[in-house]
Amino acid sequence: MNKVLIVEDSSTVTKILKHLLKQHPAIMPLFASSYAEGQQLYQQHGNNIFAGIIDLNLPDASNGEMVDYLLHKELPVIVLTANYHEEKREQLLDKGIVDYIIKESRYSYNYALNLIERLEKNQAIKVLVAEDSRPTRTFIRALLEKHLYQVLEAANGLEALEVLKENPDIKLLITDYHMPEMDGFELVRSIRHSVDKSDLVIIGLSGEGKGSLSAKFIKNGANDFLQKPFFHEELYCRVMHNIEELELIERIRDTANRDFLTNLHNRRYYFEQGEQLHASAVANNTPIAVAVLDIDHFKTINDNYGHKAGDRVLVFLAHELQHAFSRFVVARMGGEEFSLILPGLNNEQAFVLIDKFRSLLASMSIPLGDGDSNEITVTASVGVTNLTHGNLDEQLHYADQLLYRAKEAGRNIAVSYT
Repeated sequence: MNKVLIVEDSSTVTKILKHLLKQHPAIMPLFASSYAEGQQLYQQHGNNIFAGIIDLNLPDASNGEMVDYLLHKELPVIVLTANYHEEKREQLLDKGIVDYIIKESRYSYNYALNLIERLEKNQAIKVLVAEDSRPTRTFIRALLEKHLYQVLEAANGLEALEVLKENPDIKLLITDYHMPEMDGFELVRSIRHSVDKSDLVIIGLSGEGKGSLSAKFIKNGANDFLQKPFFHEELYCRVMHNIEELELIERIRDTANRDFLTNLHNRRYYFEQGEQLHASAVANNTPIAVAVLDIDHFKTINDNYGHKAGDRVLVFLAHELQHAFSRFVVARMGGEEFSLILPGLNNEQAFVLIDKFRSLLASMSIPLGDGDSNEITVTASVGVTNLTHGNLDEQLHYADQLLYRAKEAGRNIAVSYT
């Protein structure tokens, strides 16, 4: 939870913010109504304060002194003011504030709170700036760092490709058009051969006056375009809009790859990831194990306690599997069947881990419902193999055969190919 210093002398605005903060549980507000109170709170909480939302005109500081105080402490500051002064806005943006927001409506206050959450997310986002002009590159970097992005640099297209290769988790590339070695168009075309728009955002950049440049950039695979020179806020809005669109696509993908009940990955994700892991293991001659786990007598649980209790058992088992095997692929394949892909483990290593989990599961008590004192225990049978066969599907099929052997042998055991 992020502590945010909010310095605002209007009781009405404070009341609105307190109401809206109920929708932002990740923000812990520290309210002050004057410069003196704001200083006192900062001195008390200091290093634990993440950012500030500050009114410019306070009873004891009518010229933005609270903003200057926090900027001096290198704290991200969002100015929330009732008065719009263009010259003052430009001065504050040059000083390094995150944004200048006018108190116009409920949306303005929500925008400020959403921006706090955006800053928190930005700390994990890498942005690459490809620009041959060092002053321009430094300027863009400084702007992005005010919004807490991790910023990497490249002086031309070839350098940018190297940086992208070394940092595959880069989410955004801002590239100039005119660069030596490889220009912006060539860079975009090269990237789009293997990286889709929904995986890496590219914003083209140019100081040339030709209107066709923006269209040419986008036709070659860029997501957006920005004409130099630009306003601070124009860059921020373009970057934020594209990053949020990318995150939305990622959330949609993740939802499509999740089992609705247990939130584990589903069969689709299992095969998408598993086939890559399987092919890599075969190509590099490294071990990869597959395990299939099935809850014993699950139909009896549903018959005796109801389907709601059966769902609780599935959710409980999914949570325990995710906790125990978080670094591996874990998926619900359907019904009461789960499967794991364990790259890097030979048969013995995988068997020991799986059998230990099976044994622990048998000793756990699962509550049947809220306020229900009844608890049950469940057991599971497991098939484990690291014989890769021709493909993942064949390896999984063999693990299934071993699972049936476990059931035939009396259940609540793990069987490997040995």
